[in-house]
Amino acid sequence: MFRLISLILCLASPVMADVAGVVRVIDGDTFDVGDARVRIHGIDAPEVDQTCTSDQRGEWACGAFVRDEVRRRYQGTTATCQQMDVDRYGRIIGKCFVNGQDVGEAIVNDGLAEAYRRYSMDYDLAEKAAQVTGAGLWASEMQAPAAFRAQQRTSSPDSAAPSANCFIKGNISGSGQIYHMPHNRDYDNTRINEANGERWFCSEAEARAAGWRAARN
Repeated sequence: MFRLISLILCLASPVMADVAGVVRVIDGDTFDVGDARVRIHGIDAPEVDQTCTSDQRGEWACGAFVRDEVRRRYQGTTATCQQMDVDRYGRIIGKCFVNGQDVGEAIVNDGLAEAYRRYSMDYDLAEKAAQVTGAGLWASEMQAPAAFRAQQRTSSPDSAAPSANCFIKGNISGSGQIYHMPHNRDYDNTRINEANGERWFCSEAEARAAGWRAARN
């Protein structure tokens, strides 16, 4: 009986495996590593369309800056990521290393992202050190990325998907029929107008079967 219960628990648990490959930077905390999309464990970078304010610069595009800076550092390098979990969007949650360096720690230490304490305390001290020195974003005023995302959702006219499981946005534009997942760059800015033939999907397979293609970013 004990062996049977152990087998059931093993089958029910997600299989964790390291991933390795060439990095393509999606944003400040999300990479494509080889064929896998990886959300960096324990950090939260500003969204690409998020802005910050400072006395010297006024309002500035800090989200795009972080994406570009992280891309400058890691695009085209080879990373190895230790899988910690899989999120509800199907992305691997992983702690990634490039040339032996902990990528998440480096990004937080340089003030390019917050420590995501809701999920991990791994980078708590790195963030505090960055705050003390005014590194990166800590020289400006920034809304917490999680709070920014929540505000964007509540202020969007189409923020309520038909159901919790049908959150994929099928948009029609000059580029054709494109579906956007929540991790895609333009997801929050995409509006669904069903009168124009746009629609929500419950799975990527459903979207592809209907003739939509995946967003590239």
